Amino acid sequence: MPKSQPYQPLFLRLSHALNAFLVLGALITGFLVYDSYDRRFGGLALTEEKRSLIDIHGTFGFFLLFVYIIFALYSLIAERKRLIQGNTLQTLTQINKPVWWYTLLRISNTLALIAAAFSVISGKFQQENWLPNGEFNHLWYFVHLIAWVIILFSILLHVLMVAKVGGVPLIISMFNIHYKPQDHPKLWLQNIRDWFNQFLHK
Repeated sequence: MPKSQPYQPLFLRLSHALNAFLVLGALITGFLVYDSYDRRFGGLALTEEKRSLIDIHGTFGFFLLFVYIIFALYSLIAERKRLIQGNTLQTLTQINKPVWWYTLLRISNTLALIAAAFSVISGKFQQENWLPNGEFNHLWYFVHLIAWVIILFSILLHVLMVAKVGGVPLIISMFNIHYKPQDHPKLWLQNIRDWFNQFLHK
């Protein structure tokens, strides 16, 4: 386990925390909506049919759309090293070595981004009256359910890989309130411009 605590950019910490809050909120309320109306693949019968649950789930999805776009662009441009790399297939052959665990962490990060995109997009193509009317066989509803399962799996994998790769210091670093001078919020606009310039000139 690493003895020193790694440093995480302030923007990454804040956007990751906000994105995680909205994803978990959408994940939980999405399950409650399914558990209230559908339950064909199993359920816990925790709640009765309530239209308010659909509204709450939709609210999480609405805010998640905007936060996700920002977080995804930031991840693809400024934090590309945390996602799947060109040598992923090669590093996956080095089983149980440090690079293998780092690769699994990058895969979990990428999988979570893709699943969240499918979830947000499929949610926008659904209609609020489908479930109250007992219409459970729409394509976009199935896509939404599948995205929910993939997000849950990717979150579990992400947490496990973070614990394996960086241990407690890496986890704590995401909650650290201190930041370096170059990470000051007043510099974010210029940093965004720099990121895009670097991306365009690659």
